Amino acid sequence: QVQLVESGGGLVQAGGSLRLSCAASGTIASVNVMGWYRQAPGNQRELVARITSTHTTNYADSVKGRFTISRDNAKNTVYLQMNSLKPEDTAVYYCNLHGVFSRVDYWGQGTQVTVSL
Repeated sequence: QVQLVESGGGLVQAGGSLRLSCAASGTIASVNVMGWYRQAPGNQRELVARITSTHTTNYADSVKGRFTISRDNAKNTVYLQMNSLKPEDTAVYYCNLHGVFSRVDYWGQGTQVTVSL
């Protein structure tokens, strides 16, 4: 079993920055993809960014150039640096760990990010 614990959400003004962290613990497959998804009220959960265990990344078009995902494999932790935040970035952000071979997905409890005008 894998547990994911997120931190770093909060309230910020438009144009500001936040850094999210997600620490994984438990039995973690070495080949995995960690990522961040978000869900705004009334919307489906969507991919924000993800990073493989070999540090290959991909981003949603809406966050390219503003958000940066990174990971520390020794700490089983993934980060999301969010700059130039916009009100439309407001959502609950969820950490995900996907086992490439097991195809099992684990989710964090979510952390609220609110961007005000």
